[in-house]
Amino acid sequence: MHVWSKLSPVRWADAWMERLGGFHGVQVVITEVPGRKTVRVEAFCESAQDAKAIAAAFGGTVRPVKHQNWAAMAPEPSEPILIRKSLVVVDADTPKKIASMAKMHPNREVVAVPPELAFGTGHHATTETVLGFVADEATEHQRAGTGWTVCDLGCGSGILGIAARKLGAKKVWGCDFDPLAIKVAKANIIRNGVDKTKFVQADVLKWEPKEKWDMVLANIFFDVLMQAFPTIVKALKPGGTLVVSGILKSYADECLAAAEEVGIEWTKKVTKKNKWVSAKGRLKE
Repeated sequence: MHVWSKLSPVRWADAWMERLGGFHGVQVVITEVPGRKTVRVEAFCESAQDAKAIAAAFGGTVRPVKHQNWAAMAPEPSEPILIRKSLVVVDADTPKKIASMAKMHPNREVVAVPPELAFGTGHHATTETVLGFVADEATEHQRAGTGWTVCDLGCGSGILGIAARKLGAKKVWGCDFDPLAIKVAKANIIRNGVDKTKFVQADVLKWEPKEKWDMVLANIFFDVLMQAFPTIVKALKPGGTLVVSGILKSYADECLAAAEEVGIEWTKKVTKKNKWVSAKGRLKE
């Protein structure tokens, strides 16, 4: 693991998210510097080569970083996240803490995902929005009395798939190209006590769907999405629901149009903080 860093004026914070969004597999952290009108921009990369490529484009410095320092460098808020009327996401990491949260939120399913070395604790705008879409889907199937299955591409910590299973999905399968993410996701399956949920290491650009799903979730970079859409639609049942996120606003029109070309009809689009776009649609029958 390597990190690229650079100080920048506060007014350019959002611009850095867009600039760095085009680098595949990069996690961006922006930290305010107390008492100064600057922010520290950091991009965590799996390889020194990736970090040096960013430095070549924008200057700044590159240094190695130990995996165990990741969570400390990118702390997440610890307040519970309420999703619709059915779900609460907490950072509890022990059975006792999880049970305590369940008592505090008796009418909600509790999803416990502590900050670790994988993206997805619910505090990022994209993750929170997709959780809302998952809760809506669960409500629709509950009202209709129909079962549903979920495929989670780029599962990260496993939060989306676990939430879907907690809300009634009959079966959940997910994948991520990062072996560390899969390790964390599997631990979260045990932590949350869910069954019929499986996460495996796989690259969505090389993946071949072996079955079709009622709902596919893809909270991944826009450039990967655009390449993967022809494969993603093969994993959807006719009329099935597709939810995408992790798309910067400046690339949203191009990205969503690529999905329309392979049969997706978008029914809802949400923009968070004028930067991140999430969308929900269905595969034409």
